[in-house]
Amino acid sequence: MKWFLYVVFGAALAAGWVWFMTKDKGEVEKLEQQIVEIEDRGYQDEMEEIPSLRDKIESIDNGKTLTGIMMAFLTAGLVGIIFVVDVLPTIAHKFTHAVYDSGEEVEEDPMHDARALLAQGEYEQAVAAFRDAAAGDPLNRLPYVEISKIQREHLHDPQGAVETLRGAIEGQEWQVNDAAFLMFRLAEVYDESLNDRSSAAAIMQQVIEQFPETRHSANARHKMHDWGLA
Repeated sequence: MKWFLYVVFGAALAAGWVWFMTKDKGEVEKLEQQIVEIEDRGYQDEMEEIPSLRDKIESIDNGKTLTGIMMAFLTAGLVGIIFVVDVLPTIAHKFTHAVYDSGEEVEEDPMHDARALLAQGEYEQAVAAFRDAAAGDPLNRLPYVEISKIQREHLHDPQGAVETLRGAIEGQEWQVNDAAFLMFRLAEVYDESLNDRSSAAAIMQQVIEQFPETRHSANARHKMHDWGLA
C-alpha cells in the first residue's frame, strides 16, 4: 500500500511538472510576438500598448515562478519522505551490519524458543527446548540453570533439579567460574527446596577444596559460616 501511494503521488507530481513546463507558454510567446509586431510597425498609438503587454508577461512569469516553487517543495517533500522512511533505515541497517557483524548474519538466540515457551507457561516443552539448547552448546551453563529453575519453581520437582545440575557438573569439563556457579546452585536446591543442609554443606566443602584461594572458596566459607557450620 505504501509503495502504491508513492507511485500515485509520483505520477501526480510528474503530471504537475509537465503542466508547469507548458503552462502559459503559448500565451507568453503570443504576447512577445505581438510586441515585436507593434515595434516593427512603429505606430505611436499601438506603441502605448506595449507596457500593458509587458505587464501581462511579467504577471504570467511571476505566477509561473510561484507555481514552480510550490512544485519544488512538493517534490522535495516526497523525496524526503521516501528517504527518511525507506532509504535511511536501509542504509543504517547495512552500516550497522557491516560494523558490528563483519558481514556475517546475526545468529538467532538458541534459547529464544525455550524462553517463549516458558513465558507461555508451557513448562515441560520449555525444559525440552532448553535441553536442545544445551545439546547444541554443552559448555553454556545457562540452559542447565534454567531447566533446574523450572523444575524447582514450576514443576515442583526439586529432585529433578538436583539431577539436572549434577548431570551438568559431572558431564562437562567446566571453567572454574562455571563449575562453581553450578555447584552453588546445586547447594541452593538441597538447602532451600529439599531441606537437606548437610548435602548443601558437602557441596560447599567441595567448592572450598576444589577451588582454594579463589573468591568461590571464600564465598563457600561465608555460606558455611552463615549456616553455623564454619
